[in-house]
Amino acid sequence: MADRLYTALKTDEIISSLRAFSKLDKATIARIAFTYSISLKGKEIANSSNFSGGEMKRTSFFGNDELFIKTIIKHTYSITNIEENDLYSNKSIIKNHIDDGAILLWELFTKNGEDINRWYLELVSTIKMSSNKKVKAKDLDIFIGRTVLNNQELILNLNDTTKHANSHLAIMGKPGVGKTQFLLKLLADIRVQSDYQTNFIFFDYKGDVVDNQTFVDVTKSRTYKLMQGTETLPINPFLLNSYSDQDIQLSAREKAESFASINAKFGPVQKGTLTETIMAGYQAREKQSNPFPDFNDILQIALASYEEEGKKDDTLIEILRDLANFNLFWSHGSSIPPLEKVSNRTMIIDLHKMPVLKELVGYLIIERLYKEMASLPDSEIKDGRRTIRTILVIDEAHNYLGQKNIFLEKIIREGRSKGIVVFFASQSPQDYQQKFFNFQELLEFSYIFQCEGASAKALQDILGCSPKTAKDLQTEVARLEPFQVICRSNSNTEEYSKFSGEAFYKNY
Repeated sequence: MADRLYTALKTDEIISSLRAFSKLDKATIARIAFTYSISLKGKEIANSSNFSGGEMKRTSFFGNDELFIKTIIKHTYSITNIEENDLYSNKSIIKNHIDDGAILLWELFTKNGEDINRWYLELVSTIKMSSNKKVKAKDLDIFIGRTVLNNQELILNLNDTTKHANSHLAIMGKPGVGKTQFLLKLLADIRVQSDYQTNFIFFDYKGDVVDNQTFVDVTKSRTYKLMQGTETLPINPFLLNSYSDQDIQLSAREKAESFASINAKFGPVQKGTLTETIMAGYQAREKQSNPFPDFNDILQIALASYEEEGKKDDTLIEILRDLANFNLFWSHGSSIPPLEKVSNRTMIIDLHKMPVLKELVGYLIIERLYKEMASLPDSEIKDGRRTIRTILVIDEAHNYLGQKNIFLEKIIREGRSKGIVVFFASQSPQDYQQKFFNFQELLEFSYIFQCEGASAKALQDILGCSPKTAKDLQTEVARLEPFQVICRSNSNTEEYSKFSGEAFYKNY
């Protein structure tokens, strides 16, 4: 039984190039090439006679999917048994499809202008095969630092349902004290320890995370730099599970509420107009293959309505014009289909170059995530560990927490059973107690870095300590060294823990 094969030289060159662009490992790209070729060509494949490329070990290629890959081959070739040399060797079916698939992948890449995100989206829309493997719960026990007093390790048991009611988390502190590095370390560990089954959607307000190439590589993230070149989010906010009149009307009203939440000038008249305009957009597209509008559709309908009524441009037109002209979201005419799901993607969305609409873009993505979450079955619990599907990461969260975002509130309240978690990073403990919604009550984990002006009441509520301890901590929190953190204690004898937090750059 051969334990390795050698690809064609051209295949090796293609895999190396795609690896540099995609950040996927060599074996993963080889499996994609195999699957792509066998799904498009079937058994009508030429033998590959070039062996001067790179080595591909059997264990690396198959991973845990040998039975599944054998089943694909048997089904495609209409055979009940397969000899080992025909399965995996320099003269095997797998080698033939890897070499053929690599060329197909490169042709697809060049067709999409060597844009790795467009390549990836067209690729996944083409390959329909799936192993149907169930995502299994992992033990997400994350090392977060050592206590200052006795140098003991602190472990975050993120998904342990026997200890914690949920997995929502907040990090707070002023700029430059280490909270972003601490957050990145948490996310990298979660990705690695979950075997990349737990995803995240990261709203990057400062643009420093999207430019951290090591973090992007370690977490295998897709980056989207909005308003920087021609990059567009492959997401259409108007895509629905059902296009009944009731679903369309509800979605239109919810969009109008989102617009109003982030702009005080957006009044009842504009809300009503936007609702009617969105419904008209669906009606105009109802008989087409993609029965949903894009923002250019909505803008053109609104402009025509305003012209007919002799109305001047107002806040609604201004917002719609920005959304359409800045080309932020997927639009009709795109060479790739919109994402059907966002909850199974790991994405960093860079918002820092946007002069306006930061919060609205976030709202629309959060709404989309909530709609998907509501349709998901409950995530699996095994031995007390719940599978975490996706983490919504909101940097500079004070920009969101003061707005009334019904979908963020619903994710916080309802996400536990679905395996959808929210991580916040903000500047102050006071950010989480809003008049309309108390986020703090639903935060299971809170980490306080150096911050100024923290109220004793906020510290008491977040840490669960006594009023006297909270009062004493006001001064200590203001004087914490970089990477020193205060959190709720796991001990019955201490009201809080003080520890030195781990940084991403020291671990990866």
